Amino acid sequence: MVSDSQAVRELCENHCFGKLNWETTEEGELTIRGYDDFEVYEAQENSLPDYEGGIVTHEFLRTLASYLEPDEEFDIQTAGFTKCRFPVLAKRHVVRNDEVLHADLSSHEPIKR
Repeated sequence: MVSDSQAVRELCENHCFGKLNWETTEEGELTIRGYDDFEVYEAQENSLPDYEGGIVTHEFLRTLASYLEPDEEFDIQTAGFTKCRFPVLAKRHVVRNDEVLHADLSSHEPIKR
């Protein structure tokens, strides 16, 4: 749940989420779902992703964090598989209490906060 659904709607409209769909209701419920990696790009004037500007996922989530209702948590989990039966992509973003936590489980690197 977000405190200002109109501001979050405008935030989402200014970004591209690949094949993911987003929705925010008048009551303030935000949903992002679909079948793609969660990578956020700023939108150009023609609503296409600004690939030259690079991925802005963490910046988007930090901005979103300021709109979450107190004690709410926004949890985004991404997992993908190939024909090999092993995950090739596993990420998790958790937004809560004005902080963004990120875990990338696709490598043996330490988990970063």
